[in-house]
Amino acid sequence: MAMIECRGVSRVYQKGADSVMALDEVSIDIAAGEFVALMGPSGSGKTTLLNLIAGIDRPTAGVLNVDGRDIARLSRSELAAWRAEYIGYVFQLYNLVPVLTAYENVELPLLLHPMTRRTRHERTASALELVGLADRHDHYPRQLSGGQEQRVAIARAIVTAPKIIVADEPTGDLDSTSAAAIMALLKRLNVELGKTIVMVTHDIKTADYAARVVHLDKGKLAEGAYGVPAHEPVGAGR
Repeated sequence: MAMIECRGVSRVYQKGADSVMALDEVSIDIAAGEFVALMGPSGSGKTTLLNLIAGIDRPTAGVLNVDGRDIARLSRSELAAWRAEYIGYVFQLYNLVPVLTAYENVELPLLLHPMTRRTRHERTASALELVGLADRHDHYPRQLSGGQEQRVAIARAIVTAPKIIVADEPTGDLDSTSAAAIMALLKRLNVELGKTIVMVTHDIKTADYAARVVHLDKGKLAEGAYGVPAHEPVGAGR
């Protein structure tokens, strides 16, 4: 059974008197535990699709089921609760809170969940350990490199144990060495922890870490895009 099922999903935005078709009847399945990269030129609709899957935006038409639930039909409060359970979001520019330490940034999503302080501490410490930053827990974002900031952002995304990780250009602001380290970490989360990952990228080297690459163009799946496998990544450890 697919974790994510899109059936004829469209998204139209209004710009003044004009309607802009960001997604045009896209249908795609993503299996539980799959790692999919979304590629395409700017304006192709890949980030729009990512945000629909993450429940940040709603489709104008079509059906979007995640784990058997039509998230387009959820109320705003139901959708917020659903995102907290299902989605971990990794941004290109990290989106860390500058006045909080690495530990506090990772702990932040857990404050929305009912749990003891001890449990919150254990989960935060485990997430930082998993991304290799246990020794940087008391550092502020300004004291970290770009790659370390992104690892903190990934720890924050996984600390709630979401079923799906969505990543929007997770290596777009990093040098090649840091980018490779981040992608190796995401691959590990996919292979070892079974996380379903949907990632937007412009970089073919980054896309190579995915099990499948889906190309979009002008709001539609490009011809032959569905099910196209990525190249075998060098050193990705598949």
